Formats: sequence, structure tokens, C-alpha cells
Amino acid sequence: MKKTVQLFFTVGAMVGVWLLILEAGLSIYYSVTDDQDNYSAQLLVASNGDQPTVYQRLVAEVTPASGITIPVVWGDMGQRLVDAGAINMDKMVDHYGILSEEQAAILQGDNVQEITFTTSNIQFWTNALWALGLTQQSKVLGEGLMAQRAEEYPIEGYASTGGWTLGSKDAVDLFNSTRLVELTPEQDDMVHDVAAHIFRPCCGNHTAFPDCNHGMAVLGLLELMASQGATEDEMYQAALAFNSYAFTSNYVNAAAYFDSQGTSWSEIDAAVVLGQQYSSGQGAKQIAAQVGTIPGAPGSGSGGGCSA
Repeated sequence: MKKTVQLFFTVGAMVGVWLLILEAGLSIYYSVTDDQDNYSAQLLVASNGDQPTVYQRLVAEVTPASGITIPVVWGDMGQRLVDAGAINMDKMVDHYGILSEEQAAILQGDNVQEITFTTSNIQFWTNALWALGLTQQSKVLGEGLMAQRAEEYPIEGYASTGGWTLGSKDAVDLFNSTRLVELTPEQDDMVHDVAAHIFRPCCGNHTAFPDCNHGMAVLGLLELMASQGATEDEMYQAALAFNSYAFTSNYVNAAAYFDSQGTSWSEIDAAVVLGQQYSSGQGAKQIAAQVGTIPGAPGSGSGGGCSA
């Protein structure tokens, strides 16, 4: 009888332990599963002491404080834009005040060997490249959607045209008017094709429909690079660098999303992240909603707007 009682309690104890283990295992499973479905939860790596927050870490990856240098020669393009009437130096000075050494070199120098985007200069580079994209003769402007829709939507009615007020000539006169860089037909086609796959978070349009300042600026960047023999991959990388500084919070959200999927920012395909799913206004909003609040984020905001 005693052996039977002991056996009963032994079996009961084993069953109890097994149930506790099963409950703990299920708890861990559902916790992990919930985390996999919650992008914000995956990023909740608490910051302590001097350690950077998740947001700070992602910002440093997406927009390094030292900037991102594009392997393209700007040369004397600023002078050529002034000569073409795309930029008026008096208006630039009125707009910015006394120009910095860097700004003066961009507009008046004759040997600027590269472009480096930083948080502090992205707005100025946006304007310089905007002037180039607006003025350069191209397939995008001459045969693209803006030209095709000109009767229904006059050229001067876009933010990228009517919004350009820093030239000596009217934006409509500047539009697709001058060969500032020489593009072969093949290079012009490549610019158009790449541009058609590059979106921007300020709207839902791609760069082959450059109806705002950022679209026109990226077009100018692509044209300059193509004229110097850049590959499609190099052009996508450069466009992503521009977009990242122009719309930092959007691309930090994208970096957080990829991070939650186990892919670091340095590993992503620039052409993929520049596509409609991640870089259009609609896509960026969806990614932001999936990511939620990133620990350490200062608040809402999507980066640059569409203005001079």
C-alpha cells in the first residue's frame, strides 16, 4: 500500500513538473512569436548610460555625421548654371545670406572633385542639383510625363518649375533648355530607366516624373553621374544617399524595418529601398506604421519638404 501511495505521488509530481515546463515553454514561444510580429518590440534594446539609443544608432548608419561622398565630379557646374541663367548669384545671397566657403565653391568654383551630402548641406545641394535637373536637356523632361501632360497640366504649375525662383531666367524657359552635361542616347535612356524606379517620401511619384524639388534634384544627380560613366548601381547608391539626408526620419524607419528582419542598413539593395514599397509617400507611411515608435526617437517628422 505504501509503495502504491509513493508511486502515486511520484507520478503526480512528475506530471506537475512537466506541466510547469510546458507552460513555460508555451509562454516563451508566444512571447517570441509576438515579438516577431511587432517591429517596435524587436527594437526595444534599452539604452543605458552612455550607450546610444536605437534611434541614434540607426541615424548614424543611415546618415553618418561625416557625410556620404558621391564619386562624381561637380567641377565648374555652378558657374555653368549661373551662365545658363539657372542660378542668380544675387538671389542666392539674398536667400542664404553670406555664402559659406563650401557654398561659394559649389556655385563659383571650377574644380569641385566630389559631392558630399551631410545633414547641414543637403538643402543647399538640393537647390544646386534642382537647377541642374530643371535645365539639362533630357529624355525625362523632353519626352516624359511632364511633357506628355503639358496641355492638361501646364509646365509652370509644378512645384519643381513654378517653385524655382533662384534663377535669372523663368523656370519654364529653363525647363529642358541646355546641355550642361553631355549624355549619349544610351546614357539618357539609362537615366530615364533608373529615375523611373526611384521614389521619394514627399509624394507618390518617381523621379522620371520630377514634379517637386527633390525629384528634380535627384534627376540632376543621375544625369551628372551618367555623363561620367557611372553604373546603375552607383546611381541608385547616390540617390539613396541623397534621399536619406533629405528625408532622414523616413529612412531611419526603413532601416528599423530591415533591422527587425535581420538585415542591416549596409546590406540592403539601394534599388529595392528606393522603390515604391519603401520610398513613396504611401510606402513610407506604411513602413512607419509597422515600425512604430523607435526607442530614442525625438518625435514625428519626415524630413525635407518640397520648397526652395
